Amino acid sequence: MKKHRIAVIAGDGIGKEVIPTGLSVLRAAAGVCGFEIETEEFPWGCDYYLQTGRMMDDDALLRLQDFSAIYLGAVGDPARVPDHISLRGLLIKIRQSFDQYINLRPIKLLAGTQSPLRDKGRREIDFVCVRENSEGEYCGWGGRLKQGAPDEVAEQTVVFTRRGVERVLRYAFDLARQRRKRLASATKSNAMQYTMVMWDDICREIARDYPDVAVTPYHVDALAARFVLQPESLDVVVGSNLFCDILTDLGGALQGSLGIPASANLNPERRFPSLFEPVHGSAPDIAGRGVANPTAAIWAGAMMLEHLGANDAAQLVMNALERALESGRARTPDLGGSSSTVEMAEEVVKMMMS
Repeated sequence: MKKHRIAVIAGDGIGKEVIPTGLSVLRAAAGVCGFEIETEEFPWGCDYYLQTGRMMDDDALLRLQDFSAIYLGAVGDPARVPDHISLRGLLIKIRQSFDQYINLRPIKLLAGTQSPLRDKGRREIDFVCVRENSEGEYCGWGGRLKQGAPDEVAEQTVVFTRRGVERVLRYAFDLARQRRKRLASATKSNAMQYTMVMWDDICREIARDYPDVAVTPYHVDALAARFVLQPESLDVVVGSNLFCDILTDLGGALQGSLGIPASANLNPERRFPSLFEPVHGSAPDIAGRGVANPTAAIWAGAMMLEHLGANDAAQLVMNALERALESGRARTPDLGGSSSTVEMAEEVVKMMMS
């Protein structure tokens, strides 16, 4: 029997609630499709940081590198650990060290869910964001001088490399070619005359290799407006680390709840394991109550199965998830119901077995 070894980092807050339920759905799908999921859990996160002074062990990357994939719940406990410490000490460190240069975010309205946009349904909200995930605005270069003094200075350096820009754009063009052959490129070259002009130049160069893909560059502010006013005009959106970080959360809002969006952090060449996560964060305001929506974790798990080549299982999970949402029998409070995290996951498994 084929086996996939998954590193599990539940992390913080509701991550500790949605990841176990997500795994229960994935294991059920594996049982139906005839393979096995073997997991090893790692206790890293903010609690671990408060105990040890580290977000994860010094040898964490060495221990993770031989897994088929990484399944992450959430990172963050802002009341006790500053966000820049928690994020850079775990998630960004994994993304950069494992060269997970593609962050893939499907912006899709699932069956049984409703967007806050009036008159926009499943036909209008169905596109994908491809975010450069390893450099750009989040490369981490910079510093602070004379901290706390009246003449304090802070500098954050943005780094764009031709290699980094080319590979994310080519991934996006390839994806657009598989979908509806439309690509929107997020830029701000009117104000950022070096990095974003280089981005635009490289985009035009690569577009010559994809004459069948219609490419439109948008200033990122105008593209944000298009997300709201004309989401049906979008197919594949590509942008830098910061731009698409912001745009994808706006896209998540279009999906009706922050408990729904999922993401993949991919190393397409598979030299390192890729990481799959819900994007709702640790949600400390509802953590420990057992009411977090597991949809994003389940969807992220389906993306993980697809990456691992278990396409039938991935489709089984997504079909069951949408049927469960459409039935309305189990809905967490963010979707207008009163079901628990576990009850909703159990309904997905029931749909899978029916």
